[in-house]
Amino acid sequence: MARHAPSRPHYAPPRLAGTSFKHEHLGAILDEGLTDGFFEVHAENYMGAGGPPHRALAAIRERYPLSLHGVCMSIGGPGSLDVAHLARFRDLVARYEPAFVSEHLAWSSHGGTFFNDLLPLPYTRATLDSVCAHIDQMQTAIGRKILLENPSTYVAFASSTMSECEFLRAIAQRTGCGLLLDVNNVFVSATNHGYSARDYLAAFPLEHVGEMHLAGHSEQHDDEHMPLLIDSHDRPVADPVWDLYAEVVSDIGAVPTLIEWDSALPAWPELRAQAEAARQIMTQHTAPDSVRQCHEA
Repeated sequence: MARHAPSRPHYAPPRLAGTSFKHEHLGAILDEGLTDGFFEVHAENYMGAGGPPHRALAAIRERYPLSLHGVCMSIGGPGSLDVAHLARFRDLVARYEPAFVSEHLAWSSHGGTFFNDLLPLPYTRATLDSVCAHIDQMQTAIGRKILLENPSTYVAFASSTMSECEFLRAIAQRTGCGLLLDVNNVFVSATNHGYSARDYLAAFPLEHVGEMHLAGHSEQHDDEHMPLLIDSHDRPVADPVWDLYAEVVSDIGAVPTLIEWDSALPAWPELRAQAEAARQIMTQHTAPDSVRQCHEA
């Protein structure tokens, strides 16, 4: 792949508030802008060599920092990483020099087949060793640290020997990676499994957080008529998630925050308003000197 790397550095100010980038919004973004904004794309949508997707992304990258968010690396899978996929990911990092690079604590492939899901994994020592080895391999390949996102889950493994927060802390300590705290995922998982989202956040290794995600979720019921939340990314952020976000910001200061909205897309002004709401919370709940220094992730 030819490299067309912009000159914008990896550093990004802590009070950035951004959104998912969708091509439908390109014209409005270029016309109306997003103050102190950034945009996230899924890496797998840009692994071709050129064409309209890259022209649109290059236009955004000339004006704003990018977050490159992987969804198919299968870091949590038991098998080896797909080296061809990793090479394509590496080339994208070199091409666009994003402010943030992230992946999920999940697995999504087996035996050469990719699944359209981010699947959970047991939190055991053996899994920890495998995940850390995969992160080391990925960070070595791209030449920089990644941020690892906490998952939204719908089942839990009886074989787990540590909590999710303990698992994430151990990963960050062993690999040097940062963490991407998805507050909506916390709320979704807590509701689905019947534990306190606030207790989870109290145990979360917040000192390693380099970016946060917010998103909307849908409400369903399981076969026993208990609440079941789906991390659907198709509506505004729910009030309880905003409340949790404000509490985290009050605790650790401003951290670049992104609104994920991937389907049932609204008009650009509605999506931009969600980002502006996140920035307002960062301004209201942090002192001028209470910001996280978000250098290269």
